[in-house]
This record gives sequence, structure tokens and C-alpha cells, in this order.
Amino acid sequence: MTGTVRSAFIKWPHFNAQLRDTVAGLTDEQLAAQPSPERWPMWATIGHLACQRVFSLCDAANEPGAETTPFSDAGNNCPGDDDLEHVLGPQELASALDSTFRIVEDRLDTWTFDSLDEEIRHPEWGPDWVRTRGAILQRVFAHDVYHMSELNEWLGRSGLPEMALWNW
Repeated sequence: MTGTVRSAFIKWPHFNAQLRDTVAGLTDEQLAAQPSPERWPMWATIGHLACQRVFSLCDAANEPGAETTPFSDAGNNCPGDDDLEHVLGPQELASALDSTFRIVEDRLDTWTFDSLDEEIRHPEWGPDWVRTRGAILQRVFAHDVYHMSELNEWLGRSGLPEMALWNW
């Protein structure tokens, strides 16, 4: 099969734009809200989403671009996972979503369907750590949608407009 994988993820750029625009329109106070006591503040959830793109595609898949984002050390310093002290505001988060999505876009435009079966190994993460490019890309997409849904749930419960992710 020829061509890149972009056609299989045609709505992902729309999802990212919706997320970025929604987050940019929130206040610091709204982003500080925790949907429940056991969950992170919304700023940390969105920062985590952006940072995990870098971890998965740059650290795990060995692709370039981490240095163009706020998360050049994504394996050790991601919002939520590792850092709940450095609060990110709406503009910082919107910028992080844009910069990390450029890495996604580069993969959508360069990875082919045939390349999705290529295995990536990280023996330093354990002898059994083996993933295909396809599995990594699918995880990043699913992770994005999971946390976008989490944000949408909180927006709806807070009486705020939800992202219109399913508009065709």
C-alpha cells in the first residue's frame, strides 16, 4: 500500500484544533478545576495529553521534534505525571498543543501504511519492550481522544460549551 497514514486519521487535526481553541478560551481558574478529588486539575490533564505525544512519538518511536516543544524531557517531566507544581495557563497549553501536534502531523505525512508494522525496541525499558509504529500511533490517537472526552465531560458538567468533535 502506498501513501501516508494521514487518510486514516483525517479528523485528528480537527480534534486538535477544537481542543486548542477550547483550552485557549478557558480561564486559569477553570483550568485549575479538578473534575473529582482523585483526578488532576484540567491544566495538568491537557498538559499531560500534549507531553505524552512527545514521549510516545519522540522517546518511544525515536522520531525528532521534542526540542520544538515545552517537553524536551517528556520521559521524566510531564505535567500531571511528574509535575503538578508548574501550572500551565491557557495560552501555554494552546501553544503546547500546537507544537506537539506538529510532531503528530509530521508522522501522519511521513509514515506509510507499510511502515506501521516496523518494530521499535527499547531494551533499556525492559527486554520485552517492543512496539510497532502502528501501535504507538494508535495509542497516541486513543490517548488524545480519551483526555478530550474527559475535558468534554467536565465542560458539560460545568455548564460550559463542549467541543464539537463529532461534527462531520
